[in-house]
Amino acid sequence: MEFSFPILNADSPISPSTMPFTVSTHRGFLPVANPPATLPPSFAPLESLLTRMPIVLADGTPGLLAEGKLGETVEKELPDLSEEIEKYKDDAGVMNAIYRDYSFLLSAYLLEPCHLRFLKGEGYGLGRQRLLEVIAKPMVKVSEIAGFKPFMEYAGSYALYNYRLADPSLGLTYSNLRLVRAFEQGLNPSSSEAGFVFVHIAMVSHSGLLISGAVQALNGALTSDRPRFDAGMKDLLEALKEINGVMDTMWGKSKPNGYNTFRTFIFGITSQSMFPEGVVYEGVSEEPMAFRGESGANDSMIPLCDNLLQIPMPDTPLTEILQDFRQYRPGNHREFLQAVKDQSEKASVRQFSLEDADSAELYLRALDYVREFRWRHWCFTREYILKFSKHPTATGGSPIVTWLPNQLQAVLALMIQVEPYCANASDIQEIMALVKSQQVTLSKEVAKYTAERASSTASVRTS
Repeated sequence: MEFSFPILNADSPISPSTMPFTVSTHRGFLPVANPPATLPPSFAPLESLLTRMPIVLADGTPGLLAEGKLGETVEKELPDLSEEIEKYKDDAGVMNAIYRDYSFLLSAYLLEPCHLRFLKGEGYGLGRQRLLEVIAKPMVKVSEIAGFKPFMEYAGSYALYNYRLADPSLGLTYSNLRLVRAFEQGLNPSSSEAGFVFVHIAMVSHSGLLISGAVQALNGALTSDRPRFDAGMKDLLEALKEINGVMDTMWGKSKPNGYNTFRTFIFGITSQSMFPEGVVYEGVSEEPMAFRGESGANDSMIPLCDNLLQIPMPDTPLTEILQDFRQYRPGNHREFLQAVKDQSEKASVRQFSLEDADSAELYLRALDYVREFRWRHWCFTREYILKFSKHPTATGGSPIVTWLPNQLQAVLALMIQVEPYCANASDIQEIMALVKSQQVTLSKEVAKYTAERASSTASVRTS
């Protein structure tokens, strides 16, 4: 029996009720249609605030966040637009755009005080501990309808639903991308904030082939069709090669010394010192709420590979965080990833791969691309964050030093297990030499940064 999860293609009909993040072979994990760049007229007060909000406006002048005036301006100008949301509940694209825009305002409002302290060279301190009712009520309402947490998410808000095309006829080319919303200088397409988002969008633009290749390989394993499995794996490899190639452009598109100036606004509530008791959503509940922040770790591409290839993760608290991140993906993505996981287990994809030398080599090369992706992500963490910030947690609330290595070491260990099945593969010795070298390097780097941060914390406590 073949994999039966419904996946859209280029010929599939799209209606206003189609959820934007429905998995497809032509758009991959991107939304099935480009996001609305503006809101309906009844949301003009929200649109006005967001237009004036960024630290640097489109015309180069300072915005509300630059002057620390966002909070007071929201209190003066923003009405409760909860009732307006109901009018658009049948238009999934508009609902997602409303969710995106409220999430930007929510994050900026809560974290504005932290940004101001960051500019002074101080610690983040505390964010606002209470969310105004005029943000909280509509945010909760729209997130329930759109299928997200009532907080900023990677796919539905900050990254994958936050672009427009400068020239619609040119399509999803990198130079044609523009941000809809920004915190810092993102309205300038050459800024580090814009580059950070654009590189993620460009990577995910290659996920259609990743999905179709994964499904073909999975069907090959389910039906014991070796040629079909190998053909699917080759498509998977082609997609991963493209994705990794785009990922490597991050160094030039978003500079390491520019990341932390907008990073403040993408932190979450969970496990963050800025919100020790959570945040009260006024008009919703006096019980504080907590949600994880926006994180590229919530993208669906590598989790798809993890599930298809049956990469075993260690039974640790760090892996529990990985599992918790699943809640912060669009619903259709979550369902698709779970279906792949279930059917991969049913087909024993890993074992099926290792029963044939050619398939085993394809499997190892897929693992190697996952390794490359995760190693580069670790290098980003080291160069963009660890060298510039002593804050102990990532934006999603995971421990900044140890969380990514938890997954990376799992891939490295599996590659060593698979190596004997690929003894005749070309360049296998070169690949495995790098794997063994990275195992050692990674352990040393984690120990180094852990010790440095422990020493820094001890110095603060004794000073």
